[in-house]
Amino acid sequence: MADSQVSESPSNPRGRGRRPRGGRSSGNRGGRGGHQQRGQRDPDRSQAPALESTAPTASADTSSESRNGRGRRGPRGSRGPRGSRRGGNEGSHRAMLGGLRTFGGHLTTSTETEDSDPTTPAGLNVGAREFVPGQPLAEQRTTNTIRPQAKANATRRASKSTADDLSTRIHEDISNGHYECVICTNEVLRNSKVWSCSICWTVTHMSCVNKWFSNRTRNSDQQQSNWRCPGCNSAMNDEPSTYHCWCGKEISPKPIPGLSPHSCGQTCSKPRGTCPHPCPLECHAGPCPPCLQMGPSQSCFCGKHTSTKRCGETDYINGWSCHEICGDLLPCGEHECHQECHSGLCGSCEIPVFSVCYCGRESKEIPCEERGDKNESYNYGQVSVEGDLLDSNEFPENWYWGSFSCDANCDRLFDCGKHSCEKGCHTQDENAAHCPFSPDLITHCPCGKTPLTEILDQLRQSCEDSIPNCSKKCNKLLSCGHLCQDTCHSGSCAPCMQMMEISCQCGRTKTSTVCHQGNVEIPQCMRICRAQLNCGRHEHGEHCCPGEKKAAERMAAKRKNRHAGSGNDEVEAEHICTRPCGRDLKCGKHQCQQICHKGPCPSCPEAIFEEISCNCGRTVLQPPQPCGTRPPECRFDCTRPRPCGHPQVSHNCHTDSEPCPKCPFLVEKRCVCGKKPLKNQPCWFEEPRCGLPCGLKLRCGTHTCRKTCHRPGECEDADSTGSRCKQPCGKTRNCGHLDAEQCHAPYPCKEDKPCQAKSFITCECQRRKQEVKCMATKNNTSPQREPLKCDEECLRLQRNARLADALNIDPQSHTDDHVPYSDTTLRLFKENAQFAQAYEREYRVFASETSQKFMRFKPMKSQQRAFLHSLADDFGFDSESADPEPHRHVCLFKTPRFVAAPMKTLGQCVKIRAQQIPPAQSSAPDGTDTAATLPYNALLFTVPRFGLTIEELESALQREYAAYPSVKFHTSFLPSDEVVIKGSGAWTPQILESSLTALKPTLSRTVKRAGICEGVFLCHTDDSLNVLRSERDAQTQGEGGWSAVVGRSAARPKPPPTANPVSLRSNFVAFKKEYKKKVEQQPVEEDWEEAADKLDEE
Repeated sequence: MADSQVSESPSNPRGRGRRPRGGRSSGNRGGRGGHQQRGQRDPDRSQAPALESTAPTASADTSSESRNGRGRRGPRGSRGPRGSRRGGNEGSHRAMLGGLRTFGGHLTTSTETEDSDPTTPAGLNVGAREFVPGQPLAEQRTTNTIRPQAKANATRRASKSTADDLSTRIHEDISNGHYECVICTNEVLRNSKVWSCSICWTVTHMSCVNKWFSNRTRNSDQQQSNWRCPGCNSAMNDEPSTYHCWCGKEISPKPIPGLSPHSCGQTCSKPRGTCPHPCPLECHAGPCPPCLQMGPSQSCFCGKHTSTKRCGETDYINGWSCHEICGDLLPCGEHECHQECHSGLCGSCEIPVFSVCYCGRESKEIPCEERGDKNESYNYGQVSVEGDLLDSNEFPENWYWGSFSCDANCDRLFDCGKHSCEKGCHTQDENAAHCPFSPDLITHCPCGKTPLTEILDQLRQSCEDSIPNCSKKCNKLLSCGHLCQDTCHSGSCAPCMQMMEISCQCGRTKTSTVCHQGNVEIPQCMRICRAQLNCGRHEHGEHCCPGEKKAAERMAAKRKNRHAGSGNDEVEAEHICTRPCGRDLKCGKHQCQQICHKGPCPSCPEAIFEEISCNCGRTVLQPPQPCGTRPPECRFDCTRPRPCGHPQVSHNCHTDSEPCPKCPFLVEKRCVCGKKPLKNQPCWFEEPRCGLPCGLKLRCGTHTCRKTCHRPGECEDADSTGSRCKQPCGKTRNCGHLDAEQCHAPYPCKEDKPCQAKSFITCECQRRKQEVKCMATKNNTSPQREPLKCDEECLRLQRNARLADALNIDPQSHTDDHVPYSDTTLRLFKENAQFAQAYEREYRVFASETSQKFMRFKPMKSQQRAFLHSLADDFGFDSESADPEPHRHVCLFKTPRFVAAPMKTLGQCVKIRAQQIPPAQSSAPDGTDTAATLPYNALLFTVPRFGLTIEELESALQREYAAYPSVKFHTSFLPSDEVVIKGSGAWTPQILESSLTALKPTLSRTVKRAGICEGVFLCHTDDSLNVLRSERDAQTQGEGGWSAVVGRSAARPKPPPTANPVSLRSNFVAFKKEYKKKVEQQPVEEDWEEAADKLDEE
């Protein structure tokens, strides 16, 4: 923490003094910092004379250097001895004895005091007599006595100031180096940049208060800075930005000798509260003293008297009272104030005055302030008061002043003498008012739409005649804003009963209701507002919120413009959260008192004014500290003893919440079950285990505990009640299986429930087997079951066995030399066996996945793609290449001609082919040509048409190709201008030959009709399209019929005999479709015990 000062106070085994505050050292440093501490003796005072002849000279030189403050290092002075630097003066000036040993000068004499005689010997004396215990010391005069040197001029350091006023104390302590910064606890000096609190006047370093300010406002989300003074914890609003003098007139003042520290030397001139005189003192720290000048003349509250006092005694805020009667005219304008001289207004007049109402029917005494305006009114005989109360020189007879309004009606007769006034209390005129019902005033019906001349045949003659009504609607404007819907009527209109629609507060619901007579009360719907408040933590949750619609629009605009920066973030008044935050602050002791807000809470505003120390107490944080400050990290070793007694591992001091490192020593401990001692166990490991099973007898008396090493009393049956354990019984039943029921010791097995052990039943040939339950009971130890019936596979194996026996074939020594792959696939496999084996596995996985119909490989070279195409033909897949180079790849498709993957791998077939085919020979051993034995696999078109293309040929033969969907035809041009159509895709070469033989006549007729070529012949070509055998050549040689067939069969190579033939098991599998038999569903018994009982009865 930047604003905390850590002071370490380690033990001082060497007796070194602590470095004093305010100076660099207390030793001889050469004039500046050589002030001696209070209560310490002068070093020269304890210096002893040397015994050698050269000792006075050396001592004098040393004393001279000490007084002048200069050593060998030059005019700035030399650094004092080690003890002097640390604040002590032990041995600061030691005399050399023989150049080997030094003494402090207090070996044989007592310490010299200020009153002692300077001529008395105070050092060692070579001529001193031998000391005899019990005898007095004899005085001896010696001429070799060396007098002690004069006391050096020691400068005494000033103590802390004890001045009466705070300003002087601050100035003196800063000048003498005694003023400490409350943040870093270092001295505030004259050349330091400082900041002063305007409330408690605490002075701190400018850098320290800036760090304090940044740390306290770092987590605050408020716009204005809000922090607290480190001295008085008062709230501060001004940021400590610049360093200035005490009065603030000069920025960054320089220290000037003769002036107070950090003072600009100008007049303070600070305003002092309400005093009109500025501070006349020189720029100073602390508060300004009270003003001693005479203040201005000040009148009392009523203004009758004036007073002049000293400025400090003058009350500029409250003023003063002369304690006489005020006498000011009250607001009524008739009476005067009878209160004592007071501040503020006199108030209302409460003097009782006899008054008459405006209509004259009521008279009484009321307070003057309750009277209204005085208006003239005529007394036509209604006033009951007579005498001097109504006499007034201002009016003639029968006139009076009315000053208030009574609650009665006027009731004065109009000039007609038949109707009276129904108005409230009002002023009266001398003449009666004209009757409002007189014929000259009433010319229309009550609604005012129809003249009476249109309604009446004869006009009204007097005010007592009735006023007729018309048949029209009244349509007078009511107070609610609607028009009266009644027909023309006299008197006031009836209340409005019209229906109106009123929207709720949120505007989402409308309600039909009777007119509210002008006082519309907006209803509230039951829709709950789910808008988020501005704090981001709470929902509004109130019914029928009028700001819900605006909040939805605001959130939609915010989501739309979230990348455009913050726009208008004004929140509706209904969605401003007014709850207190209440979250725990980082200190963990206080809660946030701010209004609920977004983001993290600020730091705790409280402060700690106690020392915060580590566990050992050697590292301390000085107050004040922010609330929640954790104990400091201590660099000293932890001193906690271990409970095991082993030495503590060296680690830093820590709090009690952090455990010490585990004890690393290896000891011998007994396992928790107590069976055997275990060596080399960590000391901290409390529960070593041997790993052996417990083996103790359980409460049942039959079984033993199978748990591994555990604590005593934690066996398997610790949680069970009674004498039975939870292990299975394990006893042998009559059927031979073990009893799987739960332990029932000491009772024997009942065997009333069927045995649930597993057993097998087989068919007659022992090929099929099925797992069933034993189901044996005490009454039926061997339940009878029907054996399994042999299926079709069993019958097939039996037929194969009989056939092998009939043909005298040993199935164990029979070999299968069938190769299901083409020569091209085997040749490409030999070229790159590792690549071929990897993709063969991919093919077999693809073949085993019944749900997968398509597979795509990664791009590869053309030679590798050729292998994939050839292998796809052998597996029965359709393959094609897609995309141009270098992204050309192979795709596989499963078609109906795919049955299953070959049973033999390519590696096995290569070994079989190596045993079958001998080294290549030009002819058979008997001289027969081997080319004649090759089956036909292509069609040869001779003398093709000039300019013939492959597309034209395939389109012409498309219909013939469709008759053989299992064969793929590939058209190629030979260098001899002949065309070869090679077939592929058949399972065996013989099937392909038969298909091409059947196709040849149709193709021959088609190509001759279209004029594509002259002849079509069967042929055999290799992978390089070399024609090895042709039907045309055989016709020219005249060979054919059974002789050729016999020749081909005789030319087939036979495998060479081996000396020790090894029998190979056949891997050939014939695929067939398994017929699904209809399995009868057997009923399942709900109660198997009852079913077992029925089985026993049968």
